[in-house]
Amino acid sequence: MSIPLMEPAFEYCFELRCRVEDPVQLGGTTPGEGLHFARVSGGTFDGPRLRGTILDGGGDWWNGRGLAVELDARYVIEAEVETGTAGVEVVNRGVWRTDDATWARIVAGEAVDERELYYRTAFRFRTDHPELRWLTEYQFVGYARAEPGYVIIRVFRLA
Repeated sequence: MSIPLMEPAFEYCFELRCRVEDPVQLGGTTPGEGLHFARVSGGTFDGPRLRGTILDGGGDWWNGRGLAVELDARYVIEAEVETGTAGVEVVNRGVWRTDDATWARIVAGEAVDERELYYRTAFRFRTDHPELRWLTEYQFVGYARAEPGYVIIRVFRLA
């Protein structure tokens, strides 16, 4: 007997607006290819479950191969809690991928949203603050898009 699979359910929690500096190429000779680092230098987040600020000093290491990029970001957020603010470490890994036509639009400066571009991430949050323990007890995923100087990620809890 086969048990039917559950249908996935998602709860929208908040949107991150991460300020990201220009990338530094870490080897290689072809722009956009190979390993890079981009500093996360601040930002904000807001939504029905959480709000606060993104601290300066994190980073996004990414490895480009053609029109696909593997991402590995780490940064710290300060969330608003009843007693003030509390720090949370964010580990965010994902994939950015596009096709030639969409890439041409991006290069031309056109806005491309998360429905037109595969830019998906998976989060792990770490904190000891009791009001934020829920962040450590679930899996979170994100739909991302880029804006000039920012990466915007809508964060969902997988129910």
